[in-house]
Amino acid sequence: MMKYKEYLGEVTYDAEAKIFHGEVLGLKDVITFQGTTVDELEKAFKDSIDDYLIWCKERGEAPEKAFSGNLRIRISPDLHAKLAHAAVIQHTSLNSLIIDKLKKD
Repeated sequence: MMKYKEYLGEVTYDAEAKIFHGEVLGLKDVITFQGTTVDELEKAFKDSIDDYLIWCKERGEAPEKAFSGNLRIRISPDLHAKLAHAAVIQHTSLNSLIIDKLKKD
């Protein structure tokens, strides 16, 4: 996994072509990069993200953020009630309770 300016990239290696190929994760827009060495791959990753940010600016659009911090999940009403009740007992918000539970993993 690679990280640059809050963007994450995943890399695979193509043994036949002898090249690393990567893609930025979590976006609707597609940002790819490649290289034959680690240094080349890292430079291509950063260049691709920088190019994407410039492209967005030129178009007057906000670049996508891979992770907004908002997560929508579907749970059963029973579990929702159980978690809400636990939050009340602990004098915290449901959001804080869930974050605390997730951080334990």
